[in-house]
Amino acid sequence: MQHGPAVRRRKLGAELRALRTSAGLTSGEAARLVGWHQSKVSRIETGTSGVRPPDVRLLLDAYGVADSELRGLLMMLAGSDDSGGRHHWWHAYRGVLPPTYRDFISLESQAGAMRTLETTVVPGLLQTPEYARAVTKAAVEGLPEDRLDTLVEVRLARQDVLRADPPLNLSAVLDEAVLRREVGGPGVMARQLERLVEAARLPQVRLQVLPFAAGAHIGVTGPFVIFSFSSTSDLDVVVLDHLTSSLYLERKEDLQAYTEAFNALQIHALSPEDSLDFIAGTAAGA
Repeated sequence: MQHGPAVRRRKLGAELRALRTSAGLTSGEAARLVGWHQSKVSRIETGTSGVRPPDVRLLLDAYGVADSELRGLLMMLAGSDDSGGRHHWWHAYRGVLPPTYRDFISLESQAGAMRTLETTVVPGLLQTPEYARAVTKAAVEGLPEDRLDTLVEVRLARQDVLRADPPLNLSAVLDEAVLRREVGGPGVMARQLERLVEAARLPQVRLQVLPFAAGAHIGVTGPFVIFSFSSTSDLDVVVLDHLTSSLYLERKEDLQAYTEAFNALQIHALSPEDSLDFIAGTAAGA
C-alpha cells in the first residue's frame, strides 16, 4: 500500500518503460535520444525519482507516442496542468485541501470509470449541497464556516465529471444503511433521496442498493473505490479512504480481488431498476 503520489510515480515509470520497450529501444538508446544519462531513464522507470512534465513529453516524442488520450493521462500523472484532460481546477484550493484529497480528485477527473462501494454515506459525486454540508460538518468537527463553505464548494465542483464530455461512468453499490441514516434532518435527507433517484436515471450512472435482507456481504470490511482508465488498465487503482489519509492499492492481485468483490456485490444487490424503485419508496416514506 502506498500513498497516491508514490503510486502515480511508479505507474508512470512502468508505463514509460513499456512504451520504450514497444518502441524497440534500450534505456541507453532512449537516454541518448533525449540527451540524458541512462541512470535518469532508469530512475524514472523504477519510480525512484520524480519526473517533470516536460521530460515526460520528451520521452513520449522519442517513443513516437501519438495517442492524445494516453499522452494526456501520462502528463497528468506527471503533474502537468496542460495534460490534455479536464482543467485542474482543484489547484486553486491547495491551501485548503490535503495532498491525498487533491490526488484523489486528480485521479477522479481523469478516470474513464469509477466503481464504488459506500456503506455509510452517499457518494460525494451524488450529494446535494445540504447533505454535503452536513456530512462535512460531522466528519470534521470545529470547522470555521468559511472553510466549511469551501469544502462543500469543492465537493460540488467534483460532480462536474458526470457532466463532462465524455462523462465519468459511475457504478455505485450503496448499502441500505446509506439510505436509512438521516443526515442533516428529514428535509435534507428527503431531497438527497430525490437526488439519487434523478442520478439513477442518468445513462452514465449505474446505482444499486444492497438491502439489509442480503445479510453479511464481502463489503462489510468497508467502502472502497476503483478507478479505471480507458487508455490502459495498467493505471487502474483501488483507493481506501481512512480518517486521516487515503491508501492506494496498485498490485494486479489487489485490483483483481477488489474487482471480484465489486462484481459479487453487484450480483447480491438489487438490480438498477429495482434499486430505483427501492430508493423512490424510501424517499416517499421519509
